[in-house]
This record gives sequence, C-alpha cells and structure tokens, in this order.
Amino acid sequence: MSFFKNVEQVPGDPILGLTDAFRADPRPTKVNLGVGIYYDEEGRIPVMGAVQQVERALAERSPARGYLPIDGMPDYRTATRELLFGADSPVISEGRASTSQTIGGSGALRAGAELLRHALPFARIAISTPSWENHRAVFPAAGFEVIDYTYFDDAAHGLDFDGMLADLGKLEAGTVVLLHACCHNPTGADLTANQWDQVIALMHERNLVPFVDMAYQGFDQGIDEDAIAIRKLAASPIRNFLVANSFSKSFSLYGERVGALTVVSDSAEESGRVQSQVKRLIRANYSSPSFHGAALVAGVLNDGGLRRQWEDELGGWRTRIHALREGLVERLAAHGATGFDFIRHQAGMFSYSGLSRAQVDRLREEFGIYAVGTGRICVAGLNRENLDYVAEAIAKVA
Repeated sequence: MSFFKNVEQVPGDPILGLTDAFRADPRPTKVNLGVGIYYDEEGRIPVMGAVQQVERALAERSPARGYLPIDGMPDYRTATRELLFGADSPVISEGRASTSQTIGGSGALRAGAELLRHALPFARIAISTPSWENHRAVFPAAGFEVIDYTYFDDAAHGLDFDGMLADLGKLEAGTVVLLHACCHNPTGADLTANQWDQVIALMHERNLVPFVDMAYQGFDQGIDEDAIAIRKLAASPIRNFLVANSFSKSFSLYGERVGALTVVSDSAEESGRVQSQVKRLIRANYSSPSFHGAALVAGVLNDGGLRRQWEDELGGWRTRIHALREGLVERLAAHGATGFDFIRHQAGMFSYSGLSRAQVDRLREEFGIYAVGTGRICVAGLNRENLDYVAEAIAKVA
C-alpha cells in the first residue's frame, strides 16, 4: 500500500506550462509572449556587462564558498536597502529597516508572509484583482485568507482608482495589503505619485499593513522614480511595512534567485527583534541563502563605476521596452486594429492587451504566438523581426 495513494494531481503552472508548449512548437515563426523574461533583439536573455566584470573578478579571486549568515551577505543587504529607500533615508540611519537576503522575490514574499502570520495571526491579506498568479499561491500556503481589492477596469484598460480606494476603505484594521511598487504584474497599470499619496493616507487612517512587492525597479522610469511608493511610505506616519524585492529582472539573474525581504519597524530595538524572527523562519526553511547571485549584485551596486554602467544598461532596456510599446501600437493601427493606444501608457514588461481567452487561443493555434489566457503579454518578447508579424496576427483575431 502506498502512503501517497490519496495525493491529488495538481494542475501545472499556467505560465510555465505555456513555455513548455512553446518549446514543443516546431513553427519557425513562433513567438513567446507569455513568460516574464527580458529578451534582447536576438531573442536571447542578455548578460549585463557590469555583471560580467564582477563575475570575472570573482573567478580570478576564487573566494571561499562557506555558508553565508542566515540573513545573507552583509554588503548585499546594505546595498539593497539603499537601492530601495535611498542612501540618505532616515529609515536606514535610524536603524528601522532590516533586510534579509532570500531565495528570489518569491522567497521574500513567503518569509514576509510567515513573519506576518506570527505577528498578526488573525489578519487577512488583500490582493489586487488581478495580480501575479504566485501571490495567490504563496500567501494561502503560509496560512492567510486572501481577499480581493478592485484594481483594474477591463473596459477602460486602466486603473480603477476609485474602486481601489473604496475597497481599501472597507478593510478591517490590521489587514495586510499587497501592493505592486511599479510595473504592475500583469496589467502594466500603475498609480501616479498623487494616487500613492491618497492610498498611503487611507492605509494610515485605516491602520492597514502595507506589503510592497518590487520586482521591476528600473523598468519604467528609473531606479529612484520606480521606488516612489517605498520612499513615500518611508516618509509617511506609517511605522510598519514590508518590501519584497527581486533582482531577477533588473540584473537578468533569473536562475540565481536573488531577492530580499526588508521590514520597517517602529524603532531600531523593535527592528532587531523582528529580524531575529525572520532569521528563525529562514533557518527552519532553507537555513541560509546562496553566495553567487548576491556577490554579483553586491559587486555591482557597491562599485561606483559598475553601478553607473548597470544603470545605463538597464536604462537601455527600459528605453527599448517603451519603443516596443510604441511600435506595437503603430503596427496594429497599420493593420487596421485601432483602440490599442492604451498599450503606450502601461508600465514595465507586461501589457493587459484586452484580448479574450478565445482570441489568445487563436493566436497560439493559428500563428504560434503564445500569451497568457487573460490576455497578458510580455512586451519584452517582441523585437524588430517579429513585431509586424505579431501585430498582424492580433489584428486578425481582434
């Protein structure tokens, strides 16, 4: 008799399954617009020049690879805090922000979720509708009841800010609210600076707990500009909030799983106690994080010249994504598909294209163009060679 005879089959991940289907497709014209990875003009995952320099230096030094501290590489943690809040942030100088290196951004979300379950055992978490699929997997796995708040207006192809405020205004005190700092996944619809002010004021008034997910810093307007939500929270009367961030996209280090959880506390003393709990949770999970990816990020961020080179390279990617959005809208119009101008105004790698599931299915079956069933497309999967082909196909199914 098998002890696992009653274990149920779990459906595969919809996005990763899409990639498997794409790989099996023999058509030479196929295009993958499903997975959230930045590809260059040749359809390759780029390796940053600044990262390559650090990697060569590491290879020459060949440092010992002993266990890192439970909360990660100190230089990495310091650099991450400064990237999020700014080097001169009072939150840092007052010792209120504690950062832990994690196994990617998902690991940061899970560590933060477990910390919050310990501190707020009866709290629920509110997640935007829609949101990244893994948000709805991580938090229930940590024991949270997930509730929704309004975010996107399908008809207007943009943010439903009034609906968002109305839903947040109904939440019970102590509810955790998951917020996307920038480049909202999957919609590409972001809050303005003024809207962030209103959301933060409402969360303070309602005594809600912000948990910010920052996976795309630098992919919309710039490093500092994309951190506006975090900087405004740090300057607000709200004394406690969490930030999960990832360097997968901004450093093109997807497989290195380099992320961090930063918790802002009321005081340096409280921060020390909170960090002790985070370390306890990490120790019971994966014990300590890995060396290589953190060494690459820290090596770039802590060297002035390499930091500038990295920002320039990331800026080139950002500019290219904006150009791809413009190009897609122009080519769609050239093929007779109007009404897609909203794509110009979305932020980051993703676009909620407005395509229905039936239209997405036709794109895959008839043209070998793979997108998520919700109509979300990854703009970074486009290039000069496939842009017109994709636009023509969308025009035929729209």
